[in-house]
Amino acid sequence: MARACLGSAAPFSFFRDTQRLPPAAVHGSVAAAVAMPDDSRPHPSLKVTGGARDSFLPALKLLDRPYNPYPVIGWNRHVETIFAAFFRSLPDIRFRRECLRAKDNGSVALDWVSGDDRRLPPDAPTLILLPGLTGGSEDTYVRHMLIRAREKGWRVVVFNSRGCGHSPVTTPQFYSASFIEDLREVVAHVAARHPNANLYAVGWSLGANILVRYLGQESHYCSLSGAVSLCNPFNLVIADEDFRKGFNNVYDKALANALCKIFKKHALLFEDLGGEYNIPSAASAKSVREFDEGLTRVSFGFKSVDDYYSNSSSSDSIKHVSTPLLCIQAANDPIAPYRGIPRKDINENPNCLLIVTPKGGHLGWVAGAEAPFGAPWTDPVVMDFLEHLEGARSQATGLGSRSGGAKQSKESLQHLV
Repeated sequence: MARACLGSAAPFSFFRDTQRLPPAAVHGSVAAAVAMPDDSRPHPSLKVTGGARDSFLPALKLLDRPYNPYPVIGWNRHVETIFAAFFRSLPDIRFRRECLRAKDNGSVALDWVSGDDRRLPPDAPTLILLPGLTGGSEDTYVRHMLIRAREKGWRVVVFNSRGCGHSPVTTPQFYSASFIEDLREVVAHVAARHPNANLYAVGWSLGANILVRYLGQESHYCSLSGAVSLCNPFNLVIADEDFRKGFNNVYDKALANALCKIFKKHALLFEDLGGEYNIPSAASAKSVREFDEGLTRVSFGFKSVDDYYSNSSSSDSIKHVSTPLLCIQAANDPIAPYRGIPRKDINENPNCLLIVTPKGGHLGWVAGAEAPFGAPWTDPVVMDFLEHLEGARSQATGLGSRSGGAKQSKESLQHLV
């Protein structure tokens, strides 16, 4: 969930055949290729687990330092969540927008950094960013991640879902936690535009849930070379239960307000919809659940809101992920509960690594060198992971080219273990 949920929505008014190798061949070999003997141990303040722990932990040097939340702000999960949403700095970036028409005639907006096509080489690694619910390229956490990646020579594009980030809505359907078709088309489109580049993705909150579902469904055929999930609610049934408790009602109302605001801009598209739709209820929803009952679950063919949440949870997708995946969660996240993390499946999947920080709130992580107003603590960790994957993949594909094609590359990669 995004700054738009708390800030811009005004809720308190107050997210190469190696020549190119087949994805499955490289994904499996990257983890093996980068596995290195190392005595690295994460600091006791961090919980680091996952089937890929030994493969990727040595590359994440920041994890040997203690996680120190910023004084006062970082001591309370609600204070940290709200502070990050309202007071984190917003880097100035000039975007070039591309509107992409989906197969069902829906539309999404891709925001590229202006001038990067001229500045970057054709094979520059490309990063797709997926903001949280109602979020877009205007969100602070998105822009900080974008800036850090560009400093490393990466091409970055922000995927604004239907209606988000002022993206146009051209059909009577928004997006949902269950809907991955737009992401599938965006990945294919970006890959076609930059055929010589390796593709990666980072998702936050609901964007992370959609990303992990995509990874699971694509499995061995996924076009991404790596991915990062941040503040993922994972189990939407559990998240919904906690979302309606105590102070969390504030976030619930804020998000509902943001959803209604987007809906009202495009209300004419939803005129005269019959069936189970309850448009008046969705238009005036006081909770996310109420909005989903009136509109979302009907749009995507679910019998009830509980059916929608149960069948849209990315926790069920982890076991099918074949792409290197880093998941970062905060133990005190009020919106993405710790108890919803599929720890067992992450531990049993050799492609997954999980980092849990003791504090952080939701999309907060006000800690590290740039706290309190700069980039969240997670950004350098994310880039270390992605840079590590890109270096390993380049090494693997380079070896494949020297070995003479994809088949020989797979055989050669086995000897890197």
